[in-house]
Amino acid sequence: MTDNTMADASAALKEAGSTVGSIASDIKQAAAQKFGEAMTEVRAKADDAKGGVADEVQGVAMALRRASEELRGGSAQERTLGTIASGLADVSDQIRDKDLGEIVQMVSKVARDNPMLFLGGAALLGFAASRYAKASSSNSSRASTTGVAHRSPVDVFVDEGNPNVQPMNATP
Repeated sequence: MTDNTMADASAALKEAGSTVGSIASDIKQAAAQKFGEAMTEVRAKADDAKGGVADEVQGVAMALRRASEELRGGSAQERTLGTIASGLADVSDQIRDKDLGEIVQMVSKVARDNPMLFLGGAALLGFAASRYAKASSSNSSRASTTGVAHRSPVDVFVDEGNPNVQPMNATP
């Protein structure tokens, strides 16, 4: 090869390297931008979920407080329900006020310090979640059948072949 051809190939190689570097830089910037957008959306969804959980816990606390008020008279049940309601109201406020990372750290600390309490709470949460899921699925199945006309037991009986309303076939 001649020196001129070598110089041209070297220049082309440098230009290709510069183009590849530019493309790689553009891809990195686009990926960083998309990652930032995704993280913003994830944080927004997590904050919405956190607010929903805080509202649910607050609702349970209010229900327990009402139950406690109905048991007036200073009974042990009234005091217990009142204490649980107060504790749940505090938990609800903490969930609402803390950032998701802080909540994860709190749960992790409780799990390390009181493993039996953590396992009991996890089991209780699992039971509550399964009941909620079961109730939601039965409500959705009921909602899907509301468009269909409901038949009375008499209509079902007639459709199943009540011999008293079936036309008699003439025998030859």
